[in-house]
Amino acid sequence: MEKSFSFQTHLLHNKWKMDEETGAVSVPIQHASTFHQFDFDTFGKYDYSRCGNPTREALEDTIAELEGGVRGFAFSSGMAAISTAFLLLSKGDHVLITEDVYGGTYRVVTDVLSRFGIEYTFVDMTNLHEVACNIRPNTKVIYLETPSNPLLKITDIRGVVKLAKAHGCLTFLDNTFSTPALQRPLELGVDVVLHSATKFLAGHSDVVAGLAVVRDEQLGKKLYQLQNAFGAVLGVQDAWLVLRGLKTLHVRLHYASQSAMKIAQFLTKHPKVEEVYYPGLSNHPGHAIHRNQADGFGAVLSFRLADEDAVRTFVQHVKIPVFAVSLGAVESILSYPAKMSHAAMPKKEREKRGITDGLLRLSVGLEAAEDLIADFEHALSYVGEKHFA
Repeated sequence: MEKSFSFQTHLLHNKWKMDEETGAVSVPIQHASTFHQFDFDTFGKYDYSRCGNPTREALEDTIAELEGGVRGFAFSSGMAAISTAFLLLSKGDHVLITEDVYGGTYRVVTDVLSRFGIEYTFVDMTNLHEVACNIRPNTKVIYLETPSNPLLKITDIRGVVKLAKAHGCLTFLDNTFSTPALQRPLELGVDVVLHSATKFLAGHSDVVAGLAVVRDEQLGKKLYQLQNAFGAVLGVQDAWLVLRGLKTLHVRLHYASQSAMKIAQFLTKHPKVEEVYYPGLSNHPGHAIHRNQADGFGAVLSFRLADEDAVRTFVQHVKIPVFAVSLGAVESILSYPAKMSHAAMPKKEREKRGITDGLLRLSVGLEAAEDLIADFEHALSYVGEKHFA
């Protein structure tokens, strides 16, 4: 990597900007599942595509470089990346995890890891004292998600890393909302960075993929063994789609983040919106911390209406965003966490975390912010009067 290059330039001008053999300015898609070995005693770099593939390797090397890590891994989904990373744990180990976490992560921790004798504790990770008090002698991993999904809570990454190192714990961080364009956790001491590359990295709602990056060679070897053994690797066509999406990551995320700020400010002032969750707002509890550890506030925000009826009315009348699972695409996506991203979380647990039946999450796309605001204003005009407790 050229040290003088900015992040956006490096997205285009890196080791994989052209094929050295042909000069092609697009990474070749190598569909081969197996590779001929020319030497009986010494096999070549590739033998079977589960173990390694040139196209997947291009993506793995690229994300490692962008995150500032030593090794990257591409998986068949974000949950495949997260689940494989959790396989670094063993029976009797304990994981400390942020309470405001993606529903799929909650499910794999509570329904799967628990079956293998791995203990867990959910904590409010915005409170470092609570984190410190819940670290046990058998705690092996502290799992962060910042900004969190769906309430955009902010965790002090440096603070948690310091606690983890003092107790010999690894730190995992889901960086899906920010991407390395805005936040590079490995530079702050995190051990494993995880992504649903389906979202902003690929960015076009046409691929499902997961990525992981490590900052330590030995940890990289362990994670590679698990990737190879577990086998949930990313297909080459999807790897190529993520590589293509990465080329426009900076411009997409920069534009969408600017729009997200405008929309958050609009919603904050609207009488039918009870609360807005966006770290770019100066009154957000994590605003200062996020500014200190990231280069921007991102393109995802959440807002709360009075109740489910208000949400139903709003969704019926809004025109521009698609109403769907997922985020991070060129089109704006409106999601209802209670029935979508966090449906796997029991209602009692959702409500305890503030994920109410009136909560909506918005991933801002590339439409004009003015059009989205006008659309939202129109839809909100149909919502009943704000309820007061």
